[in-house]
Amino acid sequence: MTDKDLLPPSIDPKKAAIGIRRVAMSNQATTRSAMRVRGHELITDEPESDTGPTPLEMALASLMGCEGVIINRCAKVMRFAYSAVEIDGEGEVDRRGSRGVPGVRPYFNWVRLEIRVRSNESPERFAKLIKNVEYRCPVMNLFRSAEVEVTTDWKLLPD
Repeated sequence: MTDKDLLPPSIDPKKAAIGIRRVAMSNQATTRSAMRVRGHELITDEPESDTGPTPLEMALASLMGCEGVIINRCAKVMRFAYSAVEIDGEGEVDRRGSRGVPGVRPYFNWVRLEIRVRSNESPERFAKLIKNVEYRCPVMNLFRSAEVEVTTDWKLLPD
């Protein structure tokens, strides 16, 4: 892609930088699953027993967390000054899909994010930040590749 607004890669594009992510999970024949990730424990569950967020809520949280990481990385490269990011997200799921109804997808139909960035940067620089974050965010691109309609409402708030 040749677009003057896209930041240059922050890594040598000619040298593979493959990473393996490892997660271990255990489940005791319930809806509750415990995962270990690099020494961290994560729990997923369903609302009926409610010992943790559902897996789809975790997927939405992963999207929001990934946006936060990529905002930070792009802002550093751009020397874009900001003090905080707040994101609210929601997504629509038709539960019939995960219950086996043919023709109903078992994941999000759509996701909406409201992303508020506290900064005194110009609207032009903010637009450049947005373009690069949405281009680089792995989880956002995963959602979009799955044809989830992802809508983002970015707001630049004074610092």
